[in-house]
Amino acid sequence: MAGTQKESRRVLAQLQATQEELQEKGDALKELERQLNLRRKNLEELQSYLSELKGDLDERNTRIQEMESILARKDSAVMALRRKVSDALFGFEGKGLSVQLKNGKVYVSLDEQLMFKSGSHVVDANGIKALRQLIPVLEQNRDINIVVEGHTDDVSFPKRGELEDNWDLSVKRATSIVRILLDKSKIEPARISASGRSQYHPVDPQKTSAARQKNRRTEIILTPKLDELFEILEAN
Repeated sequence: MAGTQKESRRVLAQLQATQEELQEKGDALKELERQLNLRRKNLEELQSYLSELKGDLDERNTRIQEMESILARKDSAVMALRRKVSDALFGFEGKGLSVQLKNGKVYVSLDEQLMFKSGSHVVDANGIKALRQLIPVLEQNRDINIVVEGHTDDVSFPKRGELEDNWDLSVKRATSIVRILLDKSKIEPARISASGRSQYHPVDPQKTSAARQKNRRTEIILTPKLDELFEILEAN
């Protein structure tokens, strides 16, 4: 009888131990399932994030391609514009006038000797002739902005009549050229502006007569409008 009770207790203890072991394994399994579900959820969130990121990246790449296309068209347009300007002013190049491509813009540089008498802002006959030959190109290319900049040398300008100093001279020279470009032409006034830079943007900083002659100039700067590009940049 005692042996039977002892065996029963042993079996009962084994059964209890087995149940506890099963409970532990069940709890462990539930924990594994919880972790698996959590990882599955994290994976789904990561996949959603990556999908969204890919969409953003594709959109950015599309915009970059659009900007590259616009810039390529702009570069092509600037090159074509330079050729047209050079053709129109062919007879003046090397005679106080030069046409250059710089920083994506076309620069028409007009020496003082071609345009003005010393200390004057009245355009000479040869200067008027050159400007008249440029006008048709500016009329036909309506998608460019026009800036006229007057430049002087670093020699102080004595007050003379309505002119106060080099600032005044550079501004009035630029304005005189603008008035000729607009006179009886089809150039929209909103596309053109005049400014005076006085002596502070020399092409040659040396203090020689040759350098000062180079610095006494007026520049007509032609810049393509970039409205399309600005719209894309603003969208970003």
